Amino acid sequence: MADTMARIVSEPYEQKRQERNLPWGRNSRQPQTEKHDQKGSDEHQPPVQTPRKIEIHLCNDDGDTPNHPNLPLVVMCCTGAEQHMDSAACLQRRFAAHSWGAAWRWTVYPYQHFHSTNHEVLGVSQGTATLLLGGKNGSEYDVNVGDAIVIPAGVGHKRLKASDDFQVVGAYPEGREPDLLRPGDSNLPADRQRILRVPLPRMDPVYGLEGPLLQYWK
Repeated sequence: MADTMARIVSEPYEQKRQERNLPWGRNSRQPQTEKHDQKGSDEHQPPVQTPRKIEIHLCNDDGDTPNHPNLPLVVMCCTGAEQHMDSAACLQRRFAAHSWGAAWRWTVYPYQHFHSTNHEVLGVSQGTATLLLGGKNGSEYDVNVGDAIVIPAGVGHKRLKASDDFQVVGAYPEGREPDLLRPGDSNLPADRQRILRVPLPRMDPVYGLEGPLLQYWK
């Protein structure tokens, strides 16, 4: 099979937004209740900003990891959460406000895995890491605090390396916790059918109804 990951676009989002005239307005994983930034209310916090860059990748089925046939992986770099005293609380609050719930704070598993019953967002709240996204033949991504990785149902992901303090905030559309499957340990034909039945989220997890995710997931 040819490249299992097709790179669609990598561009500064603000430039693209202007061009399109877009509107703007479980191991040790534990569910987390909402916390507030140590500096106080949002009015004293840095404003929500457009991501510095968005990378979009459509990942092909590699025979072990189904990936998603229609929805691309979306990586939003520097969403503004990195400017907050408590980046985890900032990300979790944004996700919850946009109906992405069942939040947890932990790391990313060091083995390839995917979900067939829901999509997932990972917001980097501490440290740095290199992730392999898209299955065994996927691509490596260096992620930092404030980055948000929106992973369609079926898309493989794993941690390759990370700083000791690396942490992400994970969440799911409508708070529906998904299954967890490993390549080779599941029924791929059944997985592919479930993946296609997963509904689109109503909102971008970071930016809501007018967020960039909805421009790419249709």
